[in-house]
Amino acid sequence: MKTRIVLASKSPRREALLRGLELPCELEVVPADIDESCYQMSVPRAQAAVLSVVKAQAVAQQYPLSIVIGADTVVELDGVMMGKPKDEAQAREMLTALSDKTHTVHTGIALCCRGEVFSDVVSSRVTFRALEPEEIDRYIASGEPFDKAGGYGIQGRAATMVRAIDGDYFAVMGLPLCRLSELLRQHFDIWLL
Repeated sequence: MKTRIVLASKSPRREALLRGLELPCELEVVPADIDESCYQMSVPRAQAAVLSVVKAQAVAQQYPLSIVIGADTVVELDGVMMGKPKDEAQAREMLTALSDKTHTVHTGIALCCRGEVFSDVVSSRVTFRALEPEEIDRYIASGEPFDKAGGYGIQGRAATMVRAIDGDYFAVMGLPLCRLSELLRQHFDIWLL
């Protein structure tokens, strides 16, 4: 029987990253139906870790023989966690706070199969250049900030805001591919190269 991987996510970016790898097994995408507000933690890195596991475990109940991948991304600035902005005002507040500063992006990744869970968190530091208010307004008007932690997507228009990255670009996008490949190889003998 061919191995099946299930991505427990509704993120089109995560799905595109996985499909781009041309996995040596079937891929199915099943968003985790959980209430993330029930898992609020005070430590951003722990938040990413817990939510990635919860998402994977929720979907693994339906697919116990598949390898289920859960992921969660949290943006942290000066010890404060930034989620997805709820409206334009919150997006503007987040982007203004990130302007001309370095923040940390934590992406938790969890693999769940046959009741076992293997997980990790990849943290990367991202530095924004100084942003003009007009740039922030134009970016918000694009609609891009609203389904992304911290109010930006590094793979889209926000790429023009990023001065430097210290860490894993794909983790900042929402799925640390290097760490994923290590976990798949170590625990399931699935090689992506």
